[in-house]
Amino acid sequence: MILDSFRVTEFRSVQDSGWIDAEQITALIGTNESGKTNILLPLWKLNPANEGKIDLKDDLPRDKYHLYRAAEKKPVFIYAKYRLLDQEQQDLSKLSGHTTDEFVEIIVSKDFDGNLFWEFPLEQAANPNAEEEAKNVLQKCKDTLIAASESTAKAENERREKAKDILDGALKQLNSNSDIITELKDIVTELKSFEEDVKSSVACSVIDDALHCISTLLEKASMPTLAETKKVLDYLKANMPKYVYYSNYGNLDSQIYLPQVVQNIGRTDLGAKEAAKARTLKTLFKFVKLDPQEITDLGSESSGSLNSEEIERIASKKEEREILLASASTAFTKSFNEWWKQGNYTFEFQADGGFFRIWVSDSIRPERIELESRSTGLQWFFSFYLVFLVESEQHHQNAVLLLDEPGVTLHPLAQKDLFVFFENLATNNQMLYTTHSPFMVDSNHLERVRSVYIDAEGKTVVSPDLRASERLKGKNQPQSIYPAHAALGLSVSDTLLVNCNPVLVEGESDQVYLSALKNLLISKGSISPLKEIVFIPTGGVKGIKATSAILSGTTSSKPPVLIDGDKPGIKMATELKSDFYAADKDKIINISDYTPLENGEIEDIFPKEKLARVIAKFLPRPEEVDEDFDDIVVEDKPVCDQIEEFAKKHEITLEQGWKVRLAVTVKRDILKGTDKVISIDDPEYERVVELFKKL
Repeated sequence: MILDSFRVTEFRSVQDSGWIDAEQITALIGTNESGKTNILLPLWKLNPANEGKIDLKDDLPRDKYHLYRAAEKKPVFIYAKYRLLDQEQQDLSKLSGHTTDEFVEIIVSKDFDGNLFWEFPLEQAANPNAEEEAKNVLQKCKDTLIAASESTAKAENERREKAKDILDGALKQLNSNSDIITELKDIVTELKSFEEDVKSSVACSVIDDALHCISTLLEKASMPTLAETKKVLDYLKANMPKYVYYSNYGNLDSQIYLPQVVQNIGRTDLGAKEAAKARTLKTLFKFVKLDPQEITDLGSESSGSLNSEEIERIASKKEEREILLASASTAFTKSFNEWWKQGNYTFEFQADGGFFRIWVSDSIRPERIELESRSTGLQWFFSFYLVFLVESEQHHQNAVLLLDEPGVTLHPLAQKDLFVFFENLATNNQMLYTTHSPFMVDSNHLERVRSVYIDAEGKTVVSPDLRASERLKGKNQPQSIYPAHAALGLSVSDTLLVNCNPVLVEGESDQVYLSALKNLLISKGSISPLKEIVFIPTGGVKGIKATSAILSGTTSSKPPVLIDGDKPGIKMATELKSDFYAADKDKIINISDYTPLENGEIEDIFPKEKLARVIAKFLPRPEEVDEDFDDIVVEDKPVCDQIEEFAKKHEITLEQGWKVRLAVTVKRDILKGTDKVISIDDPEYERVVELFKKL
């Protein structure tokens, strides 16, 4: 089961987060006190791997605590939508008799009483045409009776009339507008009232046929819903991912008393700090395959006078302990340096009596220093590395990892190194993490980022639109726009810290599309850039000028700017060419030059027919709408304008940030290599190649 999206309601500062799409790695960025933790905690409490108990005093919204505390029915606080794997769909199909298509996605929710609720959005009615089928069966049986030749036997004619009356009554029953199951049960009872039992009787044969068919329809219509099928729910509960929440990573002391370690590892009544240390120590010893009790025993000495044999035995045990610790130290050092890129460190594990110490040295400072005396960042990564690498591999398979503010004590470059670590963990585990550091946002994957901020009513809001907080009315929130600046700041820092070719674009959707197209063109061998191309969304003319000024200080020329061909884009290009880019006018590139339209935008660079099919699935569609977007799309108008017209015509609400979400959808299809959006055989592909060669 893969977490597709989730929604938090009535939990602490979150009134309704709306549906939040979950990637394999999802970053929740925002300032302090914006409510990032309050987005992670409900997920953890949905199905925690450990702890995660609901606490009404802490978890209920304070402004509604008096209403909900004693409420007979507590509110739901978390919804999670899952995509089921092919094998899971097949297993559930066998258990329930339903088709695999009905298990493509499910929704699980939980209320403050701890009750789980299950929804199956794609579940088909047991027999949606049961009423029509029943009418056809009964009418066919009646027609058979009417068509039968007149019998010479009076009793048979009477049976036929009685059978016709019963069938007429059954047909009227179907027009009573009551529940179909009730109707079918009544019809079965009515048909069974025909008690004649003459094998040669046409009437009896017809009634028997009708009874069999209607009973079969009743059996199908009476099938329990998926939410009522215990085998299905038991299977889902057993396979639903566990949520593992971490906020304290347990930095270790320099001197560790082994007997206390042995005792603490088995205790459940420790405080948060000591419990975190115990967990780190447990994973450390497990990782290096050492038993703390054995290390303690090997270092024990007998009291009193010792003979030569006893002295030799004790010396042999201590030598064995030294060899074990030296071997473990070498193995850990090698493994750790594969991940930590901020220095070449050597770890040495040493035991002295009942005490265990961790010494650290590096190529710059070869002298040994206790781990506790090294930087907080190194201590953090040491604990983080152990806890996640060991526990995720051994205990949390198919778990969703929730990290609260990871790496806050690390240097910016070390924070960037965490992405390598995250990518490795994410191969087996989905991950969501919170941060307010611009260096903890991957500029090549802004589609993974969700902005968390406080709205005008003081409630936590989550949006894929990184600039959503800037559009709040009636309230100046300079601190709330920081998530957007953080993403921009990381893009800029990437360019400053790494030898890249920056390209300035207007918004996040441009960045998402162009990053996907860059990967596609490289994979097809159409371009071979010598430097990494970084697309930096700036949000307008002011952003372009500020960002370009920073980048121009580290390079010999201004970075190229890609703009849309709409009116705001043309105005922006004119202003830049007459001012900041007066000497570099060729660096202002209009996307329209690479589309069939004079006023083209980034979306118009794709084949319209293919993109329209993706858009048709992307747009919410009310049931009464009898046309899809791909049925009416035209070539001579920007596709975004057509989307807005289609939405207005059919009263479809386009939520804030819909362009970014569409871009993410398109990017996923491009990276899958399915040719659903663009392929090397499309005429538009060559124009994309030309654009990137220009960039």
